[in-house]
Amino acid sequence: MPFIRVGYLEQQYGDKELPIISQCIMRALREHFHVPEDDYFQVFHAHKRSEFYYSPHYLNVERTDKLLYIQITLGSGRSRDQKKAFYRRLAELLAAECEIREEDVFAVLMETELEDWTFGKGIAQMIL
Repeated sequence: MPFIRVGYLEQQYGDKELPIISQCIMRALREHFHVPEDDYFQVFHAHKRSEFYYSPHYLNVERTDKLLYIQITLGSGRSRDQKKAFYRRLAELLAAECEIREEDVFAVLMETELEDWTFGKGIAQMIL
């Protein structure tokens, strides 16, 4: 049940790259968190320079303007090892499929509980 938001600096990614980025994220989620293929909810946000900030050297990671912020809200329950493997695979896929530097892949997982979701109709489908 992940909901994904991806932020990036405008003009850095376009109609060619965004579908590939989307599929890479879903592939890593399916491989490491066993997310069903049709559990697919993503939004992409291009930001003006005045809306997009980052530290180019924090924790000795050299970032560029190609930085992707990937925020994934999902149900809790994944192990630390699963999360580490997911982050690694996500960076590998984006590097291989989109030529995005691994240093420019910034991801955060935000865990929620089943009752925190509705997929429409005002119903908490995950706790019926």
